[in-house]
Amino acid sequence: MVDAKNQPSVPHVVIVGGGFGGLYAAQSLGKAPVKLTLIDKRNFHLFQPLLYQVATGSLSPADISSPLRLVLNQNKNTQVLLDHVKDIDPDRQQLTLDNRTLSYDTLILATGVKHHYFGNDQWQNIAPGLKTIEDALLMRRRIYGAFEAAEKETDPEKQKAWLTFVIVGGGPTGVELAGAIAELAHSVLKNDFHHINTTSAQILLLEGVDRILPPYAPELSIRAEEDLTQLGVRVQTQTLVTQVTDSSVTVRQGEKENVIPARTILWAAGVKASSLGKVLNQKTGVALDRAGRVRVEENLSIPGYPNIFVIGDLANFSHQGEQPLPGIAPVAMQQGKYVAQWIKQELRGQTHSPFRYTEVGSLAVIGQNAAVVDLGWIKLTGFIAWLTWVFAHIYYLIEFDNKLVVMVQWGWNYLTSGRGARLITGEDSLPKGVMSNE
Repeated sequence: MVDAKNQPSVPHVVIVGGGFGGLYAAQSLGKAPVKLTLIDKRNFHLFQPLLYQVATGSLSPADISSPLRLVLNQNKNTQVLLDHVKDIDPDRQQLTLDNRTLSYDTLILATGVKHHYFGNDQWQNIAPGLKTIEDALLMRRRIYGAFEAAEKETDPEKQKAWLTFVIVGGGPTGVELAGAIAELAHSVLKNDFHHINTTSAQILLLEGVDRILPPYAPELSIRAEEDLTQLGVRVQTQTLVTQVTDSSVTVRQGEKENVIPARTILWAAGVKASSLGKVLNQKTGVALDRAGRVRVEENLSIPGYPNIFVIGDLANFSHQGEQPLPGIAPVAMQQGKYVAQWIKQELRGQTHSPFRYTEVGSLAVIGQNAAVVDLGWIKLTGFIAWLTWVFAHIYYLIEFDNKLVVMVQWGWNYLTSGRGARLITGEDSLPKGVMSNE
């Protein structure tokens, strides 16, 4: 590629998405001979694995967020744009943003996933999911608002409904949410109210298949359920949700249906790919899976367009093992680094190897001193697993000040059983009944 003066121009690499995949690609390309543009709708990188701690008041949003410009300020070749990609023209190698178009030589799409309600999008406002800071703050309002509403309620049945928390989905997010809410009810808040006994709260974790944490080894699923039960969580497997209203959840177990009165329903049951996957399908013909993820080649590019890469949760990588790689942070990190290395090798005229994910293990925390960890070569439970989970999450936090703040906050919470970030803000988003006597 040459410019008007017949001098070689610098290749323009555009990354869409500042999550784990996009950010790790950008960091790895910081000293490469390229012009780099990172586009995101938000001006910060979000450490999603700890969103549930914002939702339950253990951490504040800033503790798990890092401004993209700050993280990448040492990249002299990088421009960060706060913008939204509306369309892709792969033949002209252009992106359509909100108010401009942007040309690229190499495109990396890392826009992740969003909640999936399996054709019941009308449930979204009643049963929020957990993918963004706004989701976490909404959950926090719902959780703490429910205790406040129960404190004012004089009808025992309505009070019971306010103190019933239903989490739909028994994957890591659902397990962690259920455990954290149980700790709130049975430990953190038990002395904070005068007219309700928070330890009487019911926390129900619903899972459609025969065990929670389905991707984990069966023995870890069993241990996780035992730990949750000890915390006061009621686990119901082989349970399908058929209806959600603002005051109840209808579930089916086999041929039997049951209506559960509950005023706080939280969704952790599924995800679907961001809308750019569908745009890419329409413009390039690339295949999508049932969740809308893009089926990529062995080097994470798409068929027919070797300069377009899809990484992270948006990608369906089915070239390693019987199942696609899971949508977890370590996969996205390694894919971001791989694509960056591929681009640098291409600039040097070197050959490439296919992407191969190196397994680093799976971790889920149940509560204080309780977690399950599968590192492949060893499986851990209990306190040792919990310590492993703590240090792994501290290690992967992006900025040093975030690591220090989170370590201090977790240490204080451990010693005092406190939750310092349990503010209820934005009363317009509270369920009906919290701010009135409805």
